[in-house]
Order: sequence, then structure tokens, then C-alpha cells
Amino acid sequence: SEGNPSSIHSFGQKARQKLIQARGDIASYLGVRPHEIIFTSGGTEGVNILLQGLFIPGSSGHIITSNIEHSCVFSSVKKLEKNGLHSTFLETGMLGAVTPEAVKQALRPDTRLITLMAVNNETGVKTDLEAIAVIAQEHKIPFFVDAVALMGKEEFKIPPGVTAMAFSGHKFHAPKGIGFLVARSSLKLAPLIIGGDQEFGRRAGTENLSGIVGMSTAIELLRTELPSASKRMEELRNIFEKELMRQIPGVSINGQGPRVVNTSNLAFQGVEGETLLTALDLAGIAVSHGSACSSGALEPSRILLNMGCSKEVAGSSMRFSLSRFTTLQEIEICIETIVKVVLKLRH
Repeated sequence: SEGNPSSIHSFGQKARQKLIQARGDIASYLGVRPHEIIFTSGGTEGVNILLQGLFIPGSSGHIITSNIEHSCVFSSVKKLEKNGLHSTFLETGMLGAVTPEAVKQALRPDTRLITLMAVNNETGVKTDLEAIAVIAQEHKIPFFVDAVALMGKEEFKIPPGVTAMAFSGHKFHAPKGIGFLVARSSLKLAPLIIGGDQEFGRRAGTENLSGIVGMSTAIELLRTELPSASKRMEELRNIFEKELMRQIPGVSINGQGPRVVNTSNLAFQGVEGETLLTALDLAGIAVSHGSACSSGALEPSRILLNMGCSKEVAGSSMRFSLSRFTTLQEIEICIETIVKVVLKLRH
């Protein structure tokens, strides 16, 4: 077991060096400064550190967000509303992403934050971060991005107008239970977890060193593997969608905007989602009906309903996620199985 990075003895100092190295490697990959990285337990904690740290009880002002955010942002903003903050939940329509024009129109003199996801976790639709970051910069408003569904899918650069970004390790093959928040030094955050001075006084508690080193290694692998893996995932995803739509009548893609390369959210007309999920699971294919964080619920996806899908479409929709380890053979087996299962369920 490694030492405590805060200890003065040699075991602690070795651990500290590993922590410094990992932080530096992650910062270098993203083009930010090491002290702008705050290690967390994952995306949900990163979101809470940012939103609760920026809006302490008694804060006033206005937040711009969307009605298709992940539940950790959606619920956090709803909680802040109860504390007296005003918010605008922008609609995306069937496009599946907020437009820069909609953000511009929602601005108010008291707007204190824009918070939007980089990629929708259910549809894979991307937000135009660059254009929205320019608007945020012009109006001197902090822009916080939930980037959990972005890392590990395709290469990206953090636009200068983005003030903070939350990431979660398990989304790019790092261990579960580790993540980080990028927060520019100009951002004044009251710590959510208080105690020691770890993470530059922004997040107390002994660091999860094995998780941090594992996450740093996963990011180093992205440097070399992602460019070719991204292209391969897109090719496989396109084969998958094209073949299903060719072989099964009444299959449609949810989310009309540009998407990341690994996500397919498909509606299977006339098929009940829960039944399809169970049948595919029994056949050895793991898919999602809504967000994995809310999959215990039998309700149709809030995100698809808020995009304007009918209850029937949302109820018949499945999310399929590829990884950079997915093979053509696996895709072919999936296509064959899904075609059989869907046609059987329809008769």
C-alpha cells in the first residue's frame, strides 16, 4: 500500500511525487495548469463542488442550463432554485443540443453561470462548446461544462472561454470512483468538503492515489490510441446503425445533431423498451434504456421526452455504446441478435 501524500516520511514523499506526476500528465494532456486540476470521486462530485462552491447559501443571480442535462446537474440546479437562485432550462428540440443563439437570448444582467454538457450521455449529441464559450467570454460569464461523456471518444481542446469542466475516469477505462474537475484559478469556489488542505484547499481528504495514477495512465493511453480508435468506433457505429435500419423497418435515431463516435440511441417502433432490454441481456448484449444512473426506474427517458419524443418513442428507445475495444465481429453478432429479437417481439 502506498504512503499518504501529505506525510513527511519517505513513503509519503514517494506517494506525493506520484501525485504530482499524475496531475502534471493530466494537465499537459488537456493544456491546463496542474493547480487547475482538482481530483474528485467522479463527475457527480465535480458538478457538486462547482455548483455548490460557486453558489453558497444566500447567493442570488441567474443560471442558464438545459432540460437534457445529466441528473446531477439537473437536480443541483433545482436545489439552487429552492435556495433563491433563478434559472433558465433551455429546450433543445429534436436536435438534442442547445444552440448558441438560444444561450444568447437567455442572457440576463444577473446571469452568473452557463452550465451545459459537452455531450449528452444518452444520445451522444454534441454541444457547440466553442461558439457558446465565445458568448460566455464576451459577457464575462463563467461557463461550466459537464464533459463526462466526451473524454475518450474523440480528441478535443478546451476552449479559452470555458471556466470549468468535470470528468469521470470510468468513462475512459480508468478505475471507477475517480475523476477530476478542471477549474480555472480565477474561479472562486467555497470548498464542498472541508478538512485538510489537499487539492489546494479546494477538496479536503486523503487522495485516492491508486485511482489517480490509474486515471493518469488511462489518459496517457488516449494520447497514442485515441486518433485511430475514434475513427474505428465511428466506422463500426455507422455499420451498426445502417444494417439495423436496413434489416428492421421502423428504426430511427434519436438526436439529429452531430454526435460523438461511439453512441447510438435508437427507437424500435412497436417494441417495449424494458422487454427488449431483458431479451438482449439474456442474449449477452448489455444495452441501456435511459441513463445508467436512473436505469432502476421504469419510466421513459426524461431526456428523450424533453427533446420532444413521444412516450411511445422514448419507451421503445435503447442506447448502444461502443468502446475502443469493440470489434467488428461483436458488432456483427449484435446486429444479427437484435434483428432476431426485435422481429420476434413484434410478432
